[in-house]
Amino acid sequence: MQTSAMHITEILQRPGTHFSFEFFPPRSEQAAQTLLQSIKELTPLKPSYVSVTYGAGGSTRQLTHELVERLQRETQLTVVSHITCAGAGRNEIAAILEKYKEAGIRNVMVLRGDPPKGQLEFVSQLGGFRYAAELVAFIRNCFPDMGIGIAGFPEGHPETPNRLKEIDYLKAKVDAGADYICTQFFFQNSDFYDFCERCEIAGISIPIIAGIMPITSRKGMIRMSEQALGARFPAKLQRAILRTEDDNAVEKVGIHWATQQVLDLLDHNVRGIHFYTLNHSRATLKIYESLGIKTSDELRI
Repeated sequence: MQTSAMHITEILQRPGTHFSFEFFPPRSEQAAQTLLQSIKELTPLKPSYVSVTYGAGGSTRQLTHELVERLQRETQLTVVSHITCAGAGRNEIAAILEKYKEAGIRNVMVLRGDPPKGQLEFVSQLGGFRYAAELVAFIRNCFPDMGIGIAGFPEGHPETPNRLKEIDYLKAKVDAGADYICTQFFFQNSDFYDFCERCEIAGISIPIIAGIMPITSRKGMIRMSEQALGARFPAKLQRAILRTEDDNAVEKVGIHWATQQVLDLLDHNVRGIHFYTLNHSRATLKIYESLGIKTSDELRI
């Protein structure tokens, strides 16, 4: 069932708030079955698009391509594939994009990418790209019809403590030809709104999508804080987690917190909300249930 995917600019021009989901390529048969079941359960929610990530250093590149092309071939979902500077040169990236074009995939999320495990600093491939802005410019020049997303960091980019330079670097990606920004997850909406204001001051006017990741376990919360990207947990959220007895209760707190974030974002008429699903459907389905909606179409009236 090969379908012609929508271009991201066509999607985001539609009125209302758009919902989207993120998946990552599974590394085992059991993980693959979990993902496919999650996609089956989430598809009726009619997301505006779904995205598929790369691993650190491009470690899951082939798995990403296989999943992206399978979703494009077997579903009616609009798929956005992550593509990074890490682990690939210019010619290889061009070949990937040409293959996507032939498969009807019209949108990519462009990232610099993380260095491979055990490597502290990012090193570009020979003949590759050092910065995401360079890759954005290359895609816009060589594949002008491709929709391009870039990352934003409401809590600040971990490698750029200077918040003024951080927005300058983001503006460089926008000026290179990006169509929209999707943010890293955050737990205080005030961080997102401040980020949007700083973008406005810098002359950035493309749509900004808010990233949401519900906390579903203590282990997951610790992992969020230990990752290179980090995460800031408000004291009120920490207190609520500390009152719980087990991960079932943690999940309820996390889903409630994320639901309140989404409700507030909807009240502020954000362009889009992107759920980091971790390949599981339960938390996202619970948030939709708490919102009292069945499909995202009901939010685009």
